[in-house]
Amino acid sequence: MSWADLGIRLDALRVQGRERVLHDWTPDPAPGYLRLNGQRLLDLASNDYLGLSRLTWTPDTARAALQGHLPPGETEVVTDALTRFGAGAARLITGNHPVNALLERELADLKGQQAALLFGSGVAANTGVIPALVGRGDAVFSDALNHASIIDGARLSRADVHVYPHRDLHTLERQLQESRAPRKLIVTDALFSMDGTLAPLPDLVALKRRSGAWLMIDEAHSGGVIGAQGAGLAHAQGVTADIDVLMGTLGKAYGSVGAYVAGDRTLIRYLVNTARSFIFTTGLPPANTAVSLLNVLHARDMDGARRALHANAARFRQALTLAGHDLAGSESHVVPVVLGGEQPTLARAAQLREQGFAAVAIRPPTVPDGRARVRFALNAAHTWDALQACLDALHAGTSTGS
Repeated sequence: MSWADLGIRLDALRVQGRERVLHDWTPDPAPGYLRLNGQRLLDLASNDYLGLSRLTWTPDTARAALQGHLPPGETEVVTDALTRFGAGAARLITGNHPVNALLERELADLKGQQAALLFGSGVAANTGVIPALVGRGDAVFSDALNHASIIDGARLSRADVHVYPHRDLHTLERQLQESRAPRKLIVTDALFSMDGTLAPLPDLVALKRRSGAWLMIDEAHSGGVIGAQGAGLAHAQGVTADIDVLMGTLGKAYGSVGAYVAGDRTLIRYLVNTARSFIFTTGLPPANTAVSLLNVLHARDMDGARRALHANAARFRQALTLAGHDLAGSESHVVPVVLGGEQPTLARAAQLREQGFAAVAIRPPTVPDGRARVRFALNAAHTWDALQACLDALHAGTSTGS
């Protein structure tokens, strides 16, 4: 294959309106807003659900925030890490700054688990953990709307992959009953990021018990946002102790970078020795790990902000439903408006951007053909007046047929 062949493929994407390009986004001084090419936009696009990416930490502010949380010696570990911008090696070599253990301990406590392990990203976690747990001859059972990293992790495992329709527990139960695999792993997102729907975790727990399967959930979009102290959907639904593998990210509601897996100590020890995406990659920069720890601690005290976010999200969904929009069943702070065609969806997102609202056009192959949508990701900094202005702009565009 030549580069000319790649150019032809790019031309085809461009003709279809599916070529992606990078834009330079910068934060605006006002909470809940950002800037694109100098234009101030209401941030309805990012995953910064609590606004924590805007926090800036210095050794002095970190010491103040950590009073009552960590003893002086551990506080100094964190302040030292804030000045270290590279790990230098994989964690199993020399790249394991002691701040990692502090964050892992805090995450395990938050999630009600025995231990936790940091990964470089959510993609690294899912593509490392799933192949470590199951392999050829085993079986993975995956919700049809799971994130691409779960799909890739299942494929890399070489296990038999069974995809069940979104939240279709009857089909899942049949698949589990028919499988003769020695190891079975059910994997699901907790909050599905393109539809805003929530996994029925208590029902999945019941199924995994009856079938002898493991249950792994991805709390990328629910961690920090749902449940008391932001402990996640499993905590909110009362099944934390019944989840075998609990994965989450640090780059969304926690405003930093990286991911983690929490669970039994034996699981974590096993992943240290078998998860390739952990073993063969440089450790996270200590500075980022320190920021993650500070932000996780800060987020535990933000129940008021979470309540405001969920109240606004419910009101936003209700207004869109009354206006006749298809929300794909959303029941969270992620609210898609399904418009169907790709070009109308791109045009509507562009129109909203011109009016001061940053909302993302999501189209195939991210979502099925005919299900393109504008996705609104609400965050805790939004006022209702700002969200109402967005609704007015969206409805004005609908009434003019644009």
